[in-house]
Amino acid sequence: MTAPPTASAITVSDLRKSFGDLVVLDGIDLDVPAGTIFSLLGPNGAGKTTTVQILSTLIPADAGVVRIGGHDLRADPGSVRGVIGVTGQFSAVDNLLTGEENLMLMVDLNHLDRREGRRKVDDLLQRFDLVDAAKTTPFTYSGGMRRKLDLAMTLVGSPRVIFLDEPTTGLDPRTRRTMWEIIRELAADGVTIFLTTQYLEEADELADRIALLDHGRIVAEGTPAELKRMIPGGHVSLRFTDPARLAAASAAFDDAFRDDEALTLQVPSDGGVRSLRAVLDRLDAAGVEADELTVHTPDLDDVFLALTGRPAPADPTAAPTAAAADKEKELSR
Repeated sequence: MTAPPTASAITVSDLRKSFGDLVVLDGIDLDVPAGTIFSLLGPNGAGKTTTVQILSTLIPADAGVVRIGGHDLRADPGSVRGVIGVTGQFSAVDNLLTGEENLMLMVDLNHLDRREGRRKVDDLLQRFDLVDAAKTTPFTYSGGMRRKLDLAMTLVGSPRVIFLDEPTTGLDPRTRRTMWEIIRELAADGVTIFLTTQYLEEADELADRIALLDHGRIVAEGTPAELKRMIPGGHVSLRFTDPARLAAASAAFDDAFRDDEALTLQVPSDGGVRSLRAVLDRLDAAGVEADELTVHTPDLDDVFLALTGRPAPADPTAAPTAAAADKEKELSR
């Protein structure tokens, strides 16, 4: 993961949005450091897409202050558009043009010099492994190729902030991991990534920080590790090869679960360094040494369930089931 610099690429204060009587965003605050990968998670209908639509200037907010790349969203949306790129789960690729022509169209839309644009297109085709498909139309492309072309088109304008709205939905695991590597490379180059996804593994793998949105409010925010430590159920597993040492260790931990058959002792822990040090200190005080130590923490599925009261969606391509989600989609088109 990338190391967060101090400058903020995106700041959001008290952002609000309603569609009629439906409150979609109820005063959210965000601060995304430049050059990092920030992931916004939430159940279907939580307001993720609406947030991206507002931050990318597609729809107005009802209230709140947003600054992107140093520009005020409400006062200077044109400057904001000049520093951002947007790639959604639904491709913006033109099927009547070849891959190369799609990229050259973006060169023209960004008013780039043709020679400079030609060089950039060649570089992007190479970077995204699309050289062999450059002269064919996207009708012949796989889903992963279309998604890569869509992202390459976004990069023609050299945006410093990129909004990726569920960019890997529907891709096979291998292609998804290829996209992950591309996203990591962009962040390493200093590009700020604002990612919405329903793949919790994706957020865990990529994000420097995660915010969990539910019913229009941010209910938790932190690094993946910090979020996991918020949820009960973490423990340190101590394994022994000698039953006598297991018994001695068990006597030192009143709240531990002892498994005589597996010769293990499970000690409740939040997975933090201080908690782990306390376990080791108690072992030392008892004069016992474990043969193996493993730290177990809840995963993001557990966090999602505990904080939203709902399990994470099993199928990210499934349609929302909540009436609020349906209404949000309908009204935000």
